[in-house]
Amino acid sequence: MLIEKTRLRTDTLSGKAVLVTGAGGGIGFETARALAWLGVDVIIAEIDEEKGAYARDAINKELCSSKACFYAVDLSDEAQIDGLCDFIDSRYGHLDVLINNATVATMGAVDAVPVTDWDYSYAVNLRAPVLLTQKFLPGMKARNSGVIVFVQSSGAAPYMGAYEVFKTAQAELCSTLAGELEGTGVCAYAIAPGLVRTETAQRAIETVSLLMGMTAAEFYKMNENHMMSAEEAGVGFAVSVVNAGRYSGLEIGCVQALMDAGVLDAGVFKNEKLAQAGSLGITPDGADGIEGCIEKVVRAFNEQYDGWHERSVFERQWVLRDFKKTVGMAADGYQNLLASLLELAKEKNYEKIAGHKAELEKLIEFYDHQYKLLQGYEKDPVMLEGNSRIIRGWIGDVQAVLDYFR
Repeated sequence: MLIEKTRLRTDTLSGKAVLVTGAGGGIGFETARALAWLGVDVIIAEIDEEKGAYARDAINKELCSSKACFYAVDLSDEAQIDGLCDFIDSRYGHLDVLINNATVATMGAVDAVPVTDWDYSYAVNLRAPVLLTQKFLPGMKARNSGVIVFVQSSGAAPYMGAYEVFKTAQAELCSTLAGELEGTGVCAYAIAPGLVRTETAQRAIETVSLLMGMTAAEFYKMNENHMMSAEEAGVGFAVSVVNAGRYSGLEIGCVQALMDAGVLDAGVFKNEKLAQAGSLGITPDGADGIEGCIEKVVRAFNEQYDGWHERSVFERQWVLRDFKKTVGMAADGYQNLLASLLELAKEKNYEKIAGHKAELEKLIEFYDHQYKLLQGYEKDPVMLEGNSRIIRGWIGDVQAVLDYFR
């Protein structure tokens, strides 16, 4: 099992009761499997009774335990959700962790998807997480302990509206909830699995790729170096619970969770930005001066910005949202900021440039984040080495500007 490669033990989450919705297969099943290995009592909530029972039996047999149980539920039906909550309360006393994994991948053009399908997608992808949160949150608040995990998607994309609208809304719901929970022992965060070839995803991609004028095979070929297995994603979900306190209020990806748990190795990069900048020949006293350093930052960012807009719609929406979340402003706004910094450098108005140190530090944070993601996604060692060197160069360029204002 991949979970065995972490730094965690089989009793890391012992005694916790965790609900994973939609856990009969795919990412949900792998999440439940990894959680059971970590010692939790995991409740598999699944609409398909055959899949749910199989998942329960497979996990218990593999781990020689009875940690997994199955409850059949249609999350679009509030009465059935009530039954699920009553079952958990009666069997476990309370719920420690809620993972809103269940999804309905409704695809098609906005004007072509029947409103009944929109309604069903809303019921499963957004209304159910709201209902489950409302039902379990009071108990978590009373105990001042608990974790609520939302599973988000990348953002608006053609032919995916009836799915994406409600999945991205989970991220906004998470941000709202996290703000309300500040100062408490209850955590809420959102996690994105990335591109995973599950049965549900494959059906969705077959529909969307056809509408976008390509085959499903062409779509997967285009993204083959950035795909994650269901087990990798599921383990990412599971180990994120261990670090819930540090993720509260954030939108994270499975890669980050896996790296933090020691499954993926980010190498020696970590906090060696200054040393790397020096190894790249970038120093505050360089012949380029601060104007030349800022020109490098602007040139590199503009090349990235153009490259983002040439990516597939899925990748483009994800990276732009990720940038805004990390840096605190939209990419086009940041591009304008850098252009203004270059003008200030030409005018030798260094005091005003120094006033934007925080924004430059945020750009380093984003590049650092991208570097870590790259280590998990890129499978080609040559491409990994080359792209890693490029990102280290970007960080060195920004650090060279900041070094003027120490």
